[in-house]
Amino acid sequence: MSWDWQVFLTDDGSGRTYLEWMIQAWGWTLSVAACAWVLSVSVGVVVGTLRTVTKYPILVLCGNIWVEVFRNVPILVQVFLWYFVLPKIFPPMQHWSGFVLVVLALGFFTSSRIAEQVKAGINALPRGQAMASLALGLTPLQSYRYVILPMALRIILPPLTSESMNLLKNSSVAFAVSIPELTMFAMQAQEETSRGIEIYLAVTFLYAVSAFAVNRLMAMLERSLQIPGTVPLAASTSGGH
Repeated sequence: MSWDWQVFLTDDGSGRTYLEWMIQAWGWTLSVAACAWVLSVSVGVVVGTLRTVTKYPILVLCGNIWVEVFRNVPILVQVFLWYFVLPKIFPPMQHWSGFVLVVLALGFFTSSRIAEQVKAGINALPRGQAMASLALGLTPLQSYRYVILPMALRIILPPLTSESMNLLKNSSVAFAVSIPELTMFAMQAQEETSRGIEIYLAVTFLYAVSAFAVNRLMAMLERSLQIPGTVPLAASTSGGH
């Protein structure tokens, strides 16, 4: 078996090298993952919190429906629904780019999983935390904002690290709707060059580097948010599980 890494320096027929094409695809992968992460955390925290407000059963029910719907439908099916089905039902969505639709699909899918983690983090707190904040005169909303959520989010950082890495890997489904990310690059470049080993090894390396970077960033975040006097959980131990 011969290796030909010079393939990355050859022209792909459009005036750029395969290396330049791969770097551009890497940028698309990171962009999809980053935007979906912001959306998933924002929605997941809200939905997860609503599922703990037992005083209002309708809010708990809405949160449970959100989680069960988005968590139990395969992500690739959700991408196709957002791209092919919903624009037919809601015509204004036909003007939305594939990038936006993929971000929505990935973000909402991951938000259902993060909502589960947020709920578990809140339920893991001693009840005295909420009772003490209310006794100090805080409203229930203020209690969640200043006391409960800051503590719960610290608790869920290790599983959130794993979920963030999964989101990065799940971004590969964007190839199904022609987003020019790493997986699509690998498929097309392999067909054009017949150098599948070199192409897929390079793409695998970039995915691994990206996932490791996410792991390290989340570990830094966990250390910066560590409560003084406590022993932090190693975020790195949750990576890949």
